[in-house]
Amino acid sequence: EVQLVESGGGLVQPGGSPRLSCAASGFSISTYRMSWFRQAPGKGLEWISAIDNSDGTTHYANSVKGRFTISGDNAKNTLYLQLNSLKTEDTAMYYCAKYSAIGYLIHWSELSNYNVWGQGTQVTVSS
Repeated sequence: EVQLVESGGGLVQPGGSPRLSCAASGFSISTYRMSWFRQAPGKGLEWISAIDNSDGTTHYANSVKGRFTISGDNAKNTLYLQLNSLKTEDTAMYYCAKYSAIGYLIHWSELSNYNVWGQGTQVTVSS
């Protein structure tokens, strides 16, 4: 079964640095593009980061650039998102997703380009 399971969220103080994990099964993350999204209360899904395993590049939304780092451990088949310098506005449910669209142009933020999603892990930033 193809599945993604996130973990690592919780209650974090402003400035905190948790690491989120996304364990994959049924496929190898090393052969796919993978992304992280988040959904803040009352808002839509926001793409925040991606890793393109076809060329090893990483990509970030302006809202998290310089603070978050995406990485993957192919041996563990797990995707990570290191969150640093957290702010209250980073409070959200965080999801990982497997990019499935075919084509030269990559649209990281287009939800229909993903065919597998995790259940999410909640990050609450509060003092």
